[in-house]
Amino acid sequence: MQFKSKDFSEAERVLKIRKLKVGLTGRPDAAPVLNEIDLDIRAGETHCLVGESGSGKSVTSLAVMGLLPKDALEVQGGLIDLEGFDITAATHAQMRELRAQRIAMIFQEPMTALNPVLRVGEQIEEVLAMHTDLSGSEAKARVLDIMDQVHLPDVERIYRAFPHQLSGGQRQRIMIAMALVLDPDLLIADEPTTALDVTTQLQILKLIAEMQERHGTAVLFITHDMGVVAEIADTVSVMQKGRIVERAPIRQLLTDPKEAYTRKLLTAVPSLGPRMRRDGDGAKPVLEVAGLDMTYGGTGIFRKSKAVHAVQDAHFSIAPGRTLGIVGESGSGKSTVARCIMRLIDPTGGEITVSGKEISTLGRRALQPHRKSLQIVFQDPYRSLNPRWTVARSLCEGPINFGVSKAEAMKTAAELMELVELPRDALDRYPHQFSGGQRQRIAIARAVAMKPDLLVADEAVSALDVSVQAQVLDLLADVQKRFGVALLFITHDLRVAAQICDEVLVMQKGKVVEAGPADEVLLHPGHDYTRSLIEAAPGREWDFANFRALTGAPLTQGATP
Repeated sequence: MQFKSKDFSEAERVLKIRKLKVGLTGRPDAAPVLNEIDLDIRAGETHCLVGESGSGKSVTSLAVMGLLPKDALEVQGGLIDLEGFDITAATHAQMRELRAQRIAMIFQEPMTALNPVLRVGEQIEEVLAMHTDLSGSEAKARVLDIMDQVHLPDVERIYRAFPHQLSGGQRQRIMIAMALVLDPDLLIADEPTTALDVTTQLQILKLIAEMQERHGTAVLFITHDMGVVAEIADTVSVMQKGRIVERAPIRQLLTDPKEAYTRKLLTAVPSLGPRMRRDGDGAKPVLEVAGLDMTYGGTGIFRKSKAVHAVQDAHFSIAPGRTLGIVGESGSGKSTVARCIMRLIDPTGGEITVSGKEISTLGRRALQPHRKSLQIVFQDPYRSLNPRWTVARSLCEGPINFGVSKAEAMKTAAELMELVELPRDALDRYPHQFSGGQRQRIAIARAVAMKPDLLVADEAVSALDVSVQAQVLDLLADVQKRFGVALLFITHDLRVAAQICDEVLVMQKGKVVEAGPADEVLLHPGHDYTRSLIEAAPGREWDFANFRALTGAPLTQGATP
């Protein structure tokens, strides 16, 4: 593996943080959110800040940007120095001038960071209008130039596009262009690749590195993905409960971690080596899909719109107790397959047979009795759980709708809370009172409460940090072992697919390009597209669990203990 090996000791220090303390607003006696944080970043250096959710990574970045929510958090001590300027003592007007010119930030979700009613070109121009004296034509030329630098296609068209008309990767490139249009000295990237598939993620990481090399920018990169850290970091700081517990150059951290918490983070990273093959028992499939097709458009009242083939002629089946993974880039058709199977959308062709019953053409009323056999766990549990309902009501609603008494449903709900390792008294709480990982456990419990034959997990762990992700994967495996449920697992993360799937189906542009046992597909891919997905996986040459590089050795089954 090729580590970065530059020496930044002689480079100009861009950011200096000393004994930074952030606490609850107006409550100096409360436990601090950030405690005694020390950090240095030099020109041209990429410093990665890693840790689990809630460790203080994003709070650190918001403090540097002067964006802490005033009614919730405040700096209670310490120094944040940006090339001689004390950010902790800056006025609102000074921080407005500082942002974009000397310090800029890329957020995790560009769709929420971009204004949905303004064209993206106009949004980049706003930065120039606020901080420069460029004329309208000069500003547009500068915008088109920076858009070209971030490798956006057909920049004139994209300049006029609205955010919803762009892909996730294109929106993130717009955010990078907006952040770098004024050549800031420090770029903060807060989980900028978390929601992206591996190929788009690789493109964004290369782009940030290229722009950094071109502009000499210092980068503070916040992530929970150790694979990304292995690819891009010069130095790494590990955060736990508001403190930096370990700091080291990337090679030293990955080969000789000192702290138990750092070792825990590294060993939680799933391996690309698939798990040992499990023999099937020859049972009749729970789910059989034949010739599935989903086409959008192609008709219109006044003019015929272009048809988009989201899924074309898909064939597969899943037996009880088995896991089939569908992998591919964003837009490959993975989630469309899941939504067709769940009958959240009506497929335009093919057959979907669940527990012996063909359901692809059933109407809403005829489909209702079969809903019990199909359950889904979505990517974001906070959006799929009703925020006004207690956990108990969310878990009991489905069984009660299918004739189970309230007393029996509550008894099952309490048992399921123990299954997902949450206390029984949590039944009386609301979703906002739980962490992301806990909410996902509740979503799984809600699905299992229906005693389904088929469980669909649509990117169910993609937004979780590695240690919580490992816990949720273990929980899904436990649920499958206890109840014999068939699992359809949708993911863009090949590491996750390797750990949980018996079979893997690879999709590209709506078509299945490769399918087979997980060990065959991942260890000996037969299609160029599958190989490109594997080669794009960050940190693929690193054995995180054993703190060593793979040095070109082939991956083996069960590489992660």
